Amino acid sequence: MWTLDKHRYDQLPYPTVIVVGGGFAGLEIVQKLAGKPYKILLLDKQNHHCFQPLLYQVATASLSSDSIGHPFRRTVGPMPNVAFRMAEVKRVVPEEKRIETSVGDYTYDILILALGSTTNFFGNRQMADVAMQLKSISQALDIRSDFLQEFERAMVIHDEEERQRCLNFVIVGAGPTGVELAGALAEIRRTVLKHEYRELESSLMRIVLIDSNDRVLKNFSERSSANALKYLQGLGVEVRLNQRVTGGDSDRIVLDDGSLLETNTVIWAAGVKGDLIPGLELGVNERANRFMVDRTCQVQGYSDIYAVGDIALMEEPDWPRGHPQVAQAAIQQARNLAHNLIRRANGHPMRPFSYRDKGSMAVIGRRKAVVDIGRSSFGGTLAWLMWMFIHVIQLVGFRNRMMVLFNWAWKYISWKNTIRLIVRPYMRKGTAVTRAFVAQE
Repeated sequence: MWTLDKHRYDQLPYPTVIVVGGGFAGLEIVQKLAGKPYKILLLDKQNHHCFQPLLYQVATASLSSDSIGHPFRRTVGPMPNVAFRMAEVKRVVPEEKRIETSVGDYTYDILILALGSTTNFFGNRQMADVAMQLKSISQALDIRSDFLQEFERAMVIHDEEERQRCLNFVIVGAGPTGVELAGALAEIRRTVLKHEYRELESSLMRIVLIDSNDRVLKNFSERSSANALKYLQGLGVEVRLNQRVTGGDSDRIVLDDGSLLETNTVIWAAGVKGDLIPGLELGVNERANRFMVDRTCQVQGYSDIYAVGDIALMEEPDWPRGHPQVAQAAIQQARNLAHNLIRRANGHPMRPFSYRDKGSMAVIGRRKAVVDIGRSSFGGTLAWLMWMFIHVIQLVGFRNRMMVLFNWAWKYISWKNTIRLIVRPYMRKGTAVTRAFVAQE
């Protein structure tokens, strides 16, 4: 009888399951199938899992990058039926059950796509060229370097117009990412800029949050949206609703009313779309840029190919337009698919998936957060504590949880963002000059 602990991965006689993407969905599937009668190969273009809900805290110097990242090999190392390859998938060849990657081709018995999402610029090519994004650790570090460099640059510029451009920070999109990022920058203005850049008037720093909807956190309850707006305005964030960014360059943006806003820093958080790969065009919903899947997450038009998370568009009675592109939906789909694959290995039929909305939450600042759970909506300190608890327990690895808790405790006591280092100077798109100011705490 075959036992997993007595055989090398490549000698296992089980069906091969390739999981593409090590985000919330991909990692959940790998963990649930560890030790089961499948040979699992995890592929990702990064060598680590990134806890995306806390990326904005890396971008705003509250957390170090290694506190929200976890190496895949540390996770899969103890799993005898799981292997990892750092690779980017180029194409799927379903008729041959083969995928083409940057490190060679692999064949599969079952393919699971958990590629996640990418930034959606809604066809705005100018902003796609110049705006900063927040989907990866490297992008978060770019934002951190950028705003610190802008502070340093503003210190030595004598031209008032250029100095103001350095201190104008624009965030496009008032969803959870945009709201949380705006609140974090506002707290930096009240603490770091005011006390450590004393030659500058902290009031010169301007944070503008722009959204085309009529309220912030559009997918939250009206009460939570109103609370979030109140918190943002209390922190001095300039919120512009019912406005769209139509274009711009590295020095300014253009709004749909024709007005201009001078700025060196634009962060785009206005939406996401599925990160698709070629070869499965029959299953693509072009409008949503996601793979159409049935209630077992199988991609329409293909056998033994499944999609979960942000790239999966599953229609069910309560969600006719598909599930929200959030972590809880990805994890629930992945968990259901893993259980179904175990049932399949035991000769049992698969069970359909039903999404359970566990609520939404967003944090705006110290003791300022909003939470929606069912029909209940509340904000303030209780919401803030709940937000912290949920995010800490969802982190991968004990070390990461302890690092995040320690950094949060120190920030709460000291009123300071702890990781204010420019270790990798950021070069703005559209300019040939690197503003390489090296700052130390």
